[in-house]
Amino acid sequence: MKRRTTKQTVRIDYVCHGIGHVELRRFDAARDSFVALTAMLHRAFAPLGAMGLNCTCVDQSVETTRSRATRGDCYVAVCEGRTVGTMTLYAPDHGSSCELYRHDDIASLRQFAVEPQWQGRGIGTLLIAFAEHWAATRGYAELALDTPQPAAQQIAFYRGQGFRIVDFMHVEGKRYDSAILSKPPVATRTLANWSHRLSVAQPIACAA
Repeated sequence: MKRRTTKQTVRIDYVCHGIGHVELRRFDAARDSFVALTAMLHRAFAPLGAMGLNCTCVDQSVETTRSRATRGDCYVAVCEGRTVGTMTLYAPDHGSSCELYRHDDIASLRQFAVEPQWQGRGIGTLLIAFAEHWAATRGYAELALDTPQPAAQQIAFYRGQGFRIVDFMHVEGKRYDSAILSKPPVATRTLANWSHRLSVAQPIACAA
């Protein structure tokens, strides 16, 4: 039986070479904006929208962002006071249209994005590493996600992080098939203190 965890403010600080100070923490409605988060998701997904892929994040409403974020654990990466990345982590989602997401031993990563100007600097890799640690320390056998099958650049990124394609599915209303990717999560030693303390200052290096 999996241990329940209470939602408390968790902060992890990183020093990223070539970037500066990056704070990874839970989205906090008291100081963060769903409007700003939605606008960042729109910018990050604009290239897929230009390909004719009607991903939810391309033009979702603020209320949709809020609903998706509050159904899981939403995290933001903040640099220089600006949100530069986000992701929402889900426990098994028994109401999902994706069969894999309904499994009791599967965690899933959704609403994942990095601000376009900040892409290629290692922020996405840090978010993935944290997502893996989150899933592994909760006892999940796999961490899964989905992305449009035609999105070759996104699939290449996830494969570079160790994910493998395990299935394809079509979601009603979408103009594309989705690739479902998964990998066994690994707890990261540099993030281990996160499991025990509410605030961690843990400098590590990431790609410039």
